[in-house]
Amino acid sequence: MPVNLRGRHFLKLLDYTPAEIRYLLDLAAEFKRMKRNGVPHRYLEGKNIVLLFEKTSTRTRCSFEVAGMDLGCGVTYLDPGSSQMGKKESIADTARVLGRMYDGIEYRGFDQTIVDELARYAGVPVWNGLTNQFHPTQMLADVMTIEENLGSVKGKNFTFMGDARNNVANSLMVVSAKLGMNFTACGPKELWPEESLVAECKKIAAENGCTIRMTDDVKEGAADADVIYTDIWVSMGEPDEIWTKRIALLKDYQVNKELMANAKPTAIFMHCLPSFHDTKTTIGADIAKKFGITEMEVTDEVFESKQSKVFDEAENRMHTIKAVIYATLC
Repeated sequence: MPVNLRGRHFLKLLDYTPAEIRYLLDLAAEFKRMKRNGVPHRYLEGKNIVLLFEKTSTRTRCSFEVAGMDLGCGVTYLDPGSSQMGKKESIADTARVLGRMYDGIEYRGFDQTIVDELARYAGVPVWNGLTNQFHPTQMLADVMTIEENLGSVKGKNFTFMGDARNNVANSLMVVSAKLGMNFTACGPKELWPEESLVAECKKIAAENGCTIRMTDDVKEGAADADVIYTDIWVSMGEPDEIWTKRIALLKDYQVNKELMANAKPTAIFMHCLPSFHDTKTTIGADIAKKFGITEMEVTDEVFESKQSKVFDEAENRMHTIKAVIYATLC
């Protein structure tokens, strides 16, 4: 049966079947081919989309803006200070106003309940650009990058190192279960995913011939991995004082040359960015001054290595987001 996503929200990948995810990935690959070959694809001329950001971003904002404009859409960006949502106007009222003016709404911000409420009242497709619980557009780019480098994701061994309860790790576990990748969350037990989500993903994984496992053993976690993935140790919106505790908890889970050597020789390294792999950022320099560490979740050696696919991954945000916009608006 043909896949039709017109009018659908894109809030979390738990809402999508493997066939629907596959459709979006194939569509993204076609859009990437067209972009690379200079083939115009302004299929959504006359449509308008709005990007509602309560958390700032480089990749998500740029990906949605370029994707929308490539498709012929008008694009409006509302930064954290440009919307009255939740302050002078309720989420429901904001959704109903924007839904009268725009054909699609992207939200990047805080709790998943906010994007869910926007979707409930907007009357147009709503896309999750990141919440505290899930980051579904990032997952499409991640899978696309794995397939470009390793072929089919089916049966591949995927390991997430670090804070395995954050939005990226949650979403990676979901997409792995949906598409048949063996997922390992490797980090301290207090930073493992919610048990209810793990149970749901294990059930989905069983249906798709793959496994979900948790470990706090670094060697066990990295062994035989096709993909090693990590993220920053303190997520957006968390207070600075958390750094002391997180560094103590996660320093042994840093992705370095020794850890990568425990994975397959063909393994690739991935990171959703931004990354603290040196001291060339204000936060990186500040952490180095306070704690005496110049590299955090990944060493510069690994980040800049041939195994690192982080910039392919970043580019693929644009192509996969374009697929989401087109599929839900066309």
